[in-house]
Amino acid sequence: MDSTSHSKISEKEAVIIDGCARGDRKAQRELYDLFSKKLLVVALRYCKSQLEAEDVLQEAFIKIFRSIKSFEGKAKLETWMRKILVNTALNHQRSKLYLFPMSDVYEMQMPDAGDIPIREYHFTELLKMIQELPTGCQVIFNLYAIEGYNHNEIAKKLDISVGTSKSQYARAKMLLREMIEKAESVNYGQA
Repeated sequence: MDSTSHSKISEKEAVIIDGCARGDRKAQRELYDLFSKKLLVVALRYCKSQLEAEDVLQEAFIKIFRSIKSFEGKAKLETWMRKILVNTALNHQRSKLYLFPMSDVYEMQMPDAGDIPIREYHFTELLKMIQELPTGCQVIFNLYAIEGYNHNEIAKKLDISVGTSKSQYARAKMLLREMIEKAESVNYGQA
């Protein structure tokens, strides 16, 4: 890869990418050290535990190392890697989604969860709440609210209906609101 032709990557990243493409273990270690912490945070949002997230991260890095020769530099390296990680996490969760089918409750009246008051919460508290969501809600909440996919894209990615995506997102918001209200009442009672 010619680092001068790709403005989205730094000179350092270009050297690491070239090394990884050649199978250089030192370059692979550098790439892992540069991005593993950020990608682990993403994996944690899709998984129920640290151990599961670490497994997804390792699997994603194997895919990254295998396919790094195809990286063209049209996007930032981190963005390209994040996409691989999210797809790996979705594949990991896909079997669980079919074990616990998501019902299409599009016809049901879901109470409006409104905006979720998250500003007062530390990231780790919010992450724990997201991890406590049922798997379908957790995956769809992450894809829609955090990754920025729309419901049509989510439906295609997960092979579900748009209505199911919307209802699972509404349910996730409602459950998160309930968790926050419960946490606030516990905190208020301690004050």
